[in-house]
Amino acid sequence: MERNPTQLFDYTIEDLLPHRGTMLLIDDILEMDEHHALTASLIKASFPLMDNGGVQPLLLVELAAQTAGVCNGLSRIKDHGEDSSKMGWLVGIKRAHFYVECIPLGKTVLTRSENSHVYDKLREVSAVLHMDGTLIGEVTLQLFQV
Repeated sequence: MERNPTQLFDYTIEDLLPHRGTMLLIDDILEMDEHHALTASLIKASFPLMDNGGVQPLLLVELAAQTAGVCNGLSRIKDHGEDSSKMGWLVGIKRAHFYVECIPLGKTVLTRSENSHVYDKLREVSAVLHMDGTLIGEVTLQLFQV
């Protein structure tokens, strides 16, 4: 039987994130607590920014934001309960460095995000993204919960 990493946790991706359909870019949660998350995303033809057999690296910002949403969604549930609002966060890009020109269709991107600063409803999140064991991006986000 194939292992589904999201079954390691009490919550599904849909419990943690407001995204649905083609805008839900995370396939598996590999690690998660209230401070960090590690996710896996298989690059699919349905992804935004698909162009000539791959996606533009700007997509790494959204992968970082959704991975940040996983650990901050867990924090929301623990603080306010499962039925609390799943409204998203306002996200600002403080810094983004991309080390690839294209992410090929069919590749898996591992994204690790960590809350580097937390103050009330404000978070600063640092994320690193890898493909085939190689660093392909670093993103720093500022999140504000509305």
